Amino acid sequence: MKVLKFGGTSVGTAQRIKDVAALVANRGKNIVVLSAMSGTTNSLVEISDYLYKKNVTGAKETINALEAKYSRTIEELYSSEEFKKAATEAIGERFDFIRSFNKPIFTLFEEKEILAQGELISTTLMYYYMKEQGINVVMIPALDFMRTDKNAEPDTQYIQTKLSALLEENPDASLYLTQGYICRNAYGEIDNLQRGGSDYTASLIGAAINAEEIEIWTDIDGMHNNDPRFVEGTKPVKELHFEEAAELAYFGAKILHPTCVLPAKLNNIPVRLLNTMDPEAPGTLIFNSRPTHSIKAVAAKDNITAIKIKSSRMLLAYGFMRKVFEIFETHRTSIDMVATSEVGVSVTVDNERNLHAIIEDLKKFGTVSVDHDMVIICVVGDLEWQNRGFEAEVVNALKDIPVRMISYGGSNYNISLLVRKCDKLKALNLLSDRLFK
Repeated sequence: MKVLKFGGTSVGTAQRIKDVAALVANRGKNIVVLSAMSGTTNSLVEISDYLYKKNVTGAKETINALEAKYSRTIEELYSSEEFKKAATEAIGERFDFIRSFNKPIFTLFEEKEILAQGELISTTLMYYYMKEQGINVVMIPALDFMRTDKNAEPDTQYIQTKLSALLEENPDASLYLTQGYICRNAYGEIDNLQRGGSDYTASLIGAAINAEEIEIWTDIDGMHNNDPRFVEGTKPVKELHFEEAAELAYFGAKILHPTCVLPAKLNNIPVRLLNTMDPEAPGTLIFNSRPTHSIKAVAAKDNITAIKIKSSRMLLAYGFMRKVFEIFETHRTSIDMVATSEVGVSVTVDNERNLHAIIEDLKKFGTVSVDHDMVIICVVGDLEWQNRGFEAEVVNALKDIPVRMISYGGSNYNISLLVRKCDKLKALNLLSDRLFK
């Protein structure tokens, strides 16, 4: 059994819903995971924002506009009045539920219930369309098996037990359909796996059933060797190690959510990235591959801030680094890159929310300077330190660009370089010219 996840653009129109149904119909007994239709989650966030601000009129106008969009989709999707009526009634109940949130108090709990409606709507549309086409599909609601624990981490034992029971209750189904992104928390409340969480859902389901493979279907033919928005002539990477894919996802390759990789990696389940618009394209296969002695891809992470702490007290002093990192921990701010010398340490962060407080605390230990509008360029491949020359190729490619920091050796799969935002485009193209042509 495989897990097939389809993102928002893959089910973004009536025609694309039809295409996905045709794509999965004759491929065996698999589990299909759907995101909300593209644009829906943004609309639901907007509705929630109006309700936070107690602007019920604004919320209702947005609700009406979104419901009208779905009415048009239903009209295009189904050929029979029977299924048009069934879908209209089912989707109408979802929008009536959203409209019920008109009380003076609106909290995060209510917002999460509203955000869950996107996936519930998309799977309902797909379910009725498959039924209309004569496909023996069974809905297995994510809210019945997907749960997080008290630390907001997936409760893998619960997921496996509940999901297995649901599958056993419907042994004759040709296909199983469920929602990505949404779950319940340890207290039974509706929650979610954060944005991009449909990838995570697919990976968790794959781990729970020991799937043959997890397929992530999007609107691009695999993970490219550079960012096609900024570099011409990029190509899909045929194969990636799980660690390589995780590095690329974290440092800017938007096709895959970073958290998706871990459950699949731990259970040794291959993940294949495929293109709904071009189903015959081979895409990218991610698995525990053997070393290839090659550089695979480049990615970039924007909105980076570099912080340098210089202190003569650091010289030969133990405990200094611990004190510095504790400040970031206190302010719940993660660090991307680290570079040290005998009298200083530089770090990067991608979140400036608590920057002022962090700087004030760091000034207790030394002189602090900050560089804004920076970009991390991440070069990924088989970068074991014994593979001579790879790091030289990367550095030489950027010999005409000022590099603020370099991180190498912390991973066998990544070299990271910090450059100015204004140098990003040039850096990506120089690296492509040097590494892939």
